[in-house]
Order: sequence, then structure tokens, then C-alpha cells
Amino acid sequence: MYLLKLSNFELSIEDFLLFCLSKNLSKKTIRSYEQTLKLFAQYLKQEFQIEKVEDVSKSHIRFYIKNLQERGKYSVNTPYARKDQGKSISVNTINNYVRNIKVFFNWMSDEDEISKNPVEKIRLLKGSERLKPLLTNQEINQILSAFDKTRFNGYRNYIITLLILDTGCRINECLNIEVNDIDLRSKAIALKNTKNKKERLVFFSPKMKQELKRWLQYKDRYLTHDLLFPTNRGTKMLITTYEHALRKIGNRHNIELFPHRLRACFAQYYLLNGGDLATLQRILGHSSLEVTKVYLQLDDESVGRQYQRFSPLSNFDLE
Repeated sequence: MYLLKLSNFELSIEDFLLFCLSKNLSKKTIRSYEQTLKLFAQYLKQEFQIEKVEDVSKSHIRFYIKNLQERGKYSVNTPYARKDQGKSISVNTINNYVRNIKVFFNWMSDEDEISKNPVEKIRLLKGSERLKPLLTNQEINQILSAFDKTRFNGYRNYIITLLILDTGCRINECLNIEVNDIDLRSKAIALKNTKNKKERLVFFSPKMKQELKRWLQYKDRYLTHDLLFPTNRGTKMLITTYEHALRKIGNRHNIELFPHRLRACFAQYYLLNGGDLATLQRILGHSSLEVTKVYLQLDDESVGRQYQRFSPLSNFDLE
């Protein structure tokens, strides 16, 4: 009976959310899609009397972005009033809404539910500072040198940092790796506890292979544990424990440091070194290429360094 009351647009949203569930996306991701799309559908119905998904055009989406910028934050489906109601919405937040809308309409297009995709020409807003500046080679060396590798916890945190920088795995995925998940011969790790609940492979470098072999030998001298990175008491390590150690090192060197910045650093260096977006999407475990495109943001120094590598004139064989 409930479905009979829904509009065509709302039914399409429900269908999309079922698809997300079938892909084992995280509850947080699905909740974000649902809220964004239902608010967008509500806006279209009130402002343009649109209830069919195929009636949505790129102009409607641009009007919605303008509306978000003008109305600011407001309370929706909450039992209390927001203290920040009416304050401006950040560029990052609006871009997150736009990404969710783009994922939905791209899926509708792939499913042949719409003949024309309204998000093809929709671009994210400029001015976002979503990513911190890329960590330089010097900063990375400062960070790695700061770990006390003579102590179990310090050496463990050093290897965790190397692994994130080398594979781009999330800290939660990293801390759930078991020794049996590692294939040293193939230089691959099976990540089983992932954000979207879907197992995926990540690969590591020959340098990382040597570091992992040394860490495994060291760990086995002190305790036997299925986890690759247990505590020195033989328990599962908490994310906050690693975050605290990383932040402490960052403060010492005046670097804002957290696990996701290491993951972002991997992604940006991967692209700078010639890697492609589609492969990076698979490595990072993103459900949409739109999410991966965030890592295309590069600072001027990185762009300049990349230019010097690929400058046409520098690579011409001139006489």
C-alpha cells in the first residue's frame, strides 16, 4: 500500500536504494543517498511540480544548487531545532549532494530508465578545500622517521603507515587484516572487512613486501596472533589508538595528520605517477568514479612537477 502512494520519482529512488543494498554499500552511504535524493525530489515537487524522474533537466539541478547556496542549513525530520539553521552550507557539503545526485542519475541512465541524462554537464562547485595539500617527500620521511621502531607499538604503527601509503587501504580495513589474508608471493592482500562489505584485493610493492616480512618475523617473536596488527597485549587495535599516535607525530612536525590524509596521499601520488582513475577506483573500493575524481585536485607544486616529467619539448629529440 505504501508504494502505491509514491510518485514515479520516489519509486525510482526506492529502486536505487534497493540496488545500493544489493551492492552491500555501508549504511552511512545509503543514508546519505536517501536523504539527498528525497530532499531533491521534495524540492522539485514544490518548486516545479515535477514527479517523474525523466522530467528532470540539468536546469532543475542548477536551480537546486542555487537554492542550497541561498537557503543555507535548515532542520529536516529532526525533533529539535538546529543551532546553525540558516547558516551557509559549505562548498564541500553541496558538492557531496551533487555527487549523490550524479550517482543516482548515472545509475538511471545505465539502467535505461531515462533517455537523456541531466547530470552529464553538471560540474562540482569550485573553491572546495576538501583535500589537504599533498604531503611532500620530505614530510613523509619526517613522519616515518618519528616512529620509535625499537618498541612494539612504534614499529607496528610505522608498518601501518607504510601500508596505507603503499596500498591506499582505509585504517579500519588495515586493522582487520589477518596474517592469512596476505599473499607475499603475489604481493596482494585480501581485504575482507571493507566499507561496502565486499571483499577486494589490494597490491603492495616489493619494498612493502620486505617490510611486511620483517614485521611478521618481529611480531612472531613476541606473540602469536591471527591479526597482522594486534596490540602488544594481544588484543585488537582501536582506530583511535593509531589516530592519536599519528596526530602526536603530526603536531611535532606542524603537519595536520590523520589516516585518511595518508590514503588521499596514496591516491594523488598514484595519479601523478601515471595511474588511471578506473584502476584507482577499484583499488580504493569506491562504489562510484565520482568519488574517486576528488583526488584529481592537485596543488600547483604537484602540477608543476608532473609537467616537468611530461613536457612535450623536453621529450622531443631536437637537433
